[in-house]
Amino acid sequence: MLLKMTAGLSGPDFSLSPGDEHEFDDVEAERLKEAGFAVDAEPKAPAKTKKGKADVVSTEGDGSGNS
Repeated sequence: MLLKMTAGLSGPDFSLSPGDEHEFDDVEAERLKEAGFAVDAEPKAPAKTKKGKADVVSTEGDGSGNS
């Protein structure tokens, strides 16, 4: 279970600061949440990308060919 730390926690395999996210097994995750050391991490949304042609605006007039 992915948790976001609200307090610092370190051990032989990790050193976590408040705000860090770390994967814990379910039993340990529940223990940490009940103790107030962590909360469920919000799932990360995939990055949005815009596909298609870029909108281009000319600074050289209206493109009609008339000056």
